[in-house]
Amino acid sequence: MKSVVAGERVLLDGMLDAQRDEIARLLDQVDDTAARARLVPSLTTPLGLVKHATFVEQVWFHSRVAGVPRAELGLPATVDDSFVLGSEDTVDAVRTAFLTACAHSRVVAEAHDLDERFPWHEGPVSLRYVYLHVIAELARHAGHGDILVEQLAAGGPDGPLTR
Repeated sequence: MKSVVAGERVLLDGMLDAQRDEIARLLDQVDDTAARARLVPSLTTPLGLVKHATFVEQVWFHSRVAGVPRAELGLPATVDDSFVLGSEDTVDAVRTAFLTACAHSRVVAEAHDLDERFPWHEGPVSLRYVYLHVIAELARHAGHGDILVEQLAAGGPDGPLTR
């Protein structure tokens, strides 16, 4: 983060970038096979978490804030679908897509005021809310991913902490 005594926008940008870095780091220590390992009953895998984080960036910044329809962005219809991996989803491809989405989100956010409002199914939200929502979501998923990567390092899908 740039500074802990900076203005609100700098703090929000810094905290969001810190969480984005944590998400990207999930793929640093895993290969394509390990990144796809399912250690929990859900679709949550290290690779799936980063792919989902790309979806989060696109839903909130590219669609909601920038106003581009979700269908035009090619986004999955459901949140669960954003975790589904295809054969084209490699560590390098998913990481690149995430970093590209983050770069675009920064450009989108920069063009708007924190108090500007955007439509949401629960009512209008400010850009400030979007920042806080995405920070919280990425932080939560980075924590999930840390646990999965730790399990993989402890013995992979057949490690002592897996089902």
